[in-house]
Amino acid sequence: MGLSMVERKAVTMQMAKRYQKATKTEKGRMLDELCALTGWTRRHAIRAIGSAQDPPAKVDRRGRLRTYGPDVLGPLKVVWATLNGPSGKRLQPFMTEAIGALERHGELELDPDTRGKLLQMSSATIDRALAPERRRLQVKGRSGTKPGSILRSQIPIRTFAEWDDHRPGFCEVDLVAHDGGSPWGEFCQTLDLTCVATGWTEPRAVPNKAQRWVHEAIDQVATELPFPLLGLDSDNGAEFINHQLFRYCAERGITFTRSRPYRKNDNCFVEQKNWPVVRQQVGYARYDTPAELEALRELYRVLRLYVNFFQPQMKLLSKTRRGAKVTRRFDEARTPFQRILSSPEIPRPAKESLEATYLGLNPAQLKRDLVACQERLISASKDKSQGRKEVTHPPGRRLGGYLSKAEASRTSFVMQPETASRTS
Repeated sequence: MGLSMVERKAVTMQMAKRYQKATKTEKGRMLDELCALTGWTRRHAIRAIGSAQDPPAKVDRRGRLRTYGPDVLGPLKVVWATLNGPSGKRLQPFMTEAIGALERHGELELDPDTRGKLLQMSSATIDRALAPERRRLQVKGRSGTKPGSILRSQIPIRTFAEWDDHRPGFCEVDLVAHDGGSPWGEFCQTLDLTCVATGWTEPRAVPNKAQRWVHEAIDQVATELPFPLLGLDSDNGAEFINHQLFRYCAERGITFTRSRPYRKNDNCFVEQKNWPVVRQQVGYARYDTPAELEALRELYRVLRLYVNFFQPQMKLLSKTRRGAKVTRRFDEARTPFQRILSSPEIPRPAKESLEATYLGLNPAQLKRDLVACQERLISASKDKSQGRKEVTHPPGRRLGGYLSKAEASRTSFVMQPETASRTS
């Protein structure tokens, strides 16, 4: 019967003490003896003695030294958490910009070697390095859309394939309900407007889905967009399909279209934003008081800057089907801000104004401000629920703890980081 693992380690430790001072001939005889005792190959015996002489360095499963150790993983987690846990395919193209912004505002200090390693990491390596954090941080909605009026016959239907996705200004709009699981009574809504070409997203909180509030929110967004509002596409809800919004678009030369009933993919650009931009940030609780409405509005004032300047996105370039296999190809991840800068349709003064805003933004501070707004929203919700059933939020761990000023960096709602397969 051979030696146990404990006995092999003990023999190796004793032999390593003599091996360092032995001659070449003596080392050969010692290796032969160790191989005979343990059954190891000569190469493994040499490696075992070397590890016994010095504290073993971190190696991968193929026996190679790790290129990206704790000195690299620490800053990587800071960048990843600051950007809200994106996948490697979105994070890697934006790494230079993210590190530059954090260093510019004193949130991150890197030596040249660590900085070089971070910039040379591939997207697959980033996903592998962050896999334990993603596992550690491990909610389906309901539609509240009610049919609009007969005016629908005057508003043309637009499908996914017919939309001009190359010129900034053609936008999709949708409402997200904050009813807490009970659709009775009045409750706050989030109006989410997304530009198809650039991905620029504007969330606004409204008291309910009355036409008046929806129209005011759209008018406010139109004045704050960094480009003219050229097109507006909505679902078939009465909050959008009404004469007030129809006249508004007609007077301003805005192309007003609607999706087909029960075809959410017609509004895919805004629908895919409802989860990361709204639900991840404010959860699924019921918000129906003035204090909660104001907390939502304050949160969205911070969130619009965070999403549009520091959240890289990937756009679908092509989709081909071969039998049962569908192959999708995406462009390089860029933020909406970067897409606007590269668009020839946007005038230079508008780009310079955006660049000045970008240089004054600290992504880590935006993240802390966002968390503070979320805490105020929770506090307003809890104050309302005193004496009633406690307000609950989706289960899950908090994404944070890696940023400086640690307590302010913890997120109050579920922040589910993207898996390596999620691409947008």
